[in-house]
Amino acid sequence: MHHSEVYNSTTLNDNLTQHIRRMPKIELHVHLEGSTNAEAVYAMAKRNGVALPASSLEAWKTYYNFRDFDHFIDVYLLVAQCIKTPKDYALMVESYMQLQFEHNIQYSEVYFSPSLHRDKLPAAEILEALSKGIQRGSEKYGTQVKFIPDISREIAANDKVLQRYVLEFALTAKVMGIGIGMGIGGKEIGYPPEIFRDIFAEARQQGLHVVAHGGETGGAESIHGALQTLKAERIGHGVRAIEDSTLMATLKEKQVPLEISPQSNYCIGIVERDQPHPIRKLVDAGLYCTVNSDDPPFFSTDLSNEYLTLAAQGFSFDELWQLNLNALNASFLSDDEKATYFSKWEQFVYTE
Repeated sequence: MHHSEVYNSTTLNDNLTQHIRRMPKIELHVHLEGSTNAEAVYAMAKRNGVALPASSLEAWKTYYNFRDFDHFIDVYLLVAQCIKTPKDYALMVESYMQLQFEHNIQYSEVYFSPSLHRDKLPAAEILEALSKGIQRGSEKYGTQVKFIPDISREIAANDKVLQRYVLEFALTAKVMGIGIGMGIGGKEIGYPPEIFRDIFAEARQQGLHVVAHGGETGGAESIHGALQTLKAERIGHGVRAIEDSTLMATLKEKQVPLEISPQSNYCIGIVERDQPHPIRKLVDAGLYCTVNSDDPPFFSTDLSNEYLTLAAQGFSFDELWQLNLNALNASFLSDDEKATYFSKWEQFVYTE
């Protein structure tokens, strides 16, 4: 394939679609609960006696579809309520890894929200089940996963005990070899990063990598806060940096990786459907971008589709490949692990 050709919506042929699906990938911004499809959740709800606001699987699938941000959060919380037993957690991880395998996503750093699960089972049981899911998933599919437990802003803002619970969860996950850091997600507006200064300082001190959602529903000041107050190593989303030239200059100078999720941004309305995604402007301005799917079944997407979205907007295959390499380099893998992936990936480029 001639890699420097520029693709747009008229040239998105089956060839390119297959090529992007086959491309070995790494994903840095994807939520475990938000990757569980409607069928799997419906089955869990039935098994666990959870009442859903839908009388059939078809009605539930319709309910699952994205409407607006508040509805999305409601569905997300409902999904979390359906997950109750160790078997549920293990199956959820395994089915997630199957999805990654289908798109040749060889490694992913996956957000998980312990705040939504605290009252169900002891943390040790949840962690054990997640670990079992990873073990089975990697045996079956050869894919790898590391978790980034995150603090749900709106739930934990005034609850220091819950913040500490997430920190302990993240530390134990790291010791078990299934965790790699700590993050923060949920509703940005009304819950600025400054609230979580102390717990993030402790996480860093304890040797955890730290990341933060910012610049999604919140504006540029949310990204400033994540960088200055939380010392975040990567920014989840960060797309609204485009609104602040000083911030753009800082992000360019420091090469802070942004975890960009195009379809999520379109669904939530941060970017209008008829507009090209601002990732083009961010990349052209020299910012460090990666491509991600966020909550794939909620946004009717997958990681291959995110790359194809950009291909349809004029990104060349070389540019898409570079964004993918950015994800590898921005991951929290060791230098040795990165080098191993890189040498395997070179074979893909030269054999395709």
